[in-house]
Amino acid sequence: MDFSKLDGLIPAVVQDRTSGEVLMVGFMNDAAWRITLDTGYVTFFSRTRNKLWTKGETSGNRLAVRQIFTDCDDDTVLVKVDREGDGNVCHTGQRSCFYTEVNWPGVGNRESGVGGDAR
Repeated sequence: MDFSKLDGLIPAVVQDRTSGEVLMVGFMNDAAWRITLDTGYVTFFSRTRNKLWTKGETSGNRLAVRQIFTDCDDDTVLVKVDREGDGNVCHTGQRSCFYTEVNWPGVGNRESGVGGDAR
């Protein structure tokens, strides 16, 4: 993995293996990456706390790794997981961190491109 671009971090997109729902996005440094590979549970580097944390270490809502994909530049990962515990991933108690829809006129009505003319 290429940890050289974002101050030693890579984005990690976490997706439910069964439903395909995007659950959250976190960041991994080299240590978090290695712990994730070694343990089979998603571990991140917290930029605000400046420390490693394994998702669900206090709540029990762990993310068991089932597949990992790297992007074409080796600087982002997609981690497909099975949820453990009650299945809620977001710290707000929601199943996914992506639960707030942005209401923008025309979204869903364009044939191609965000903010561009449909062609």
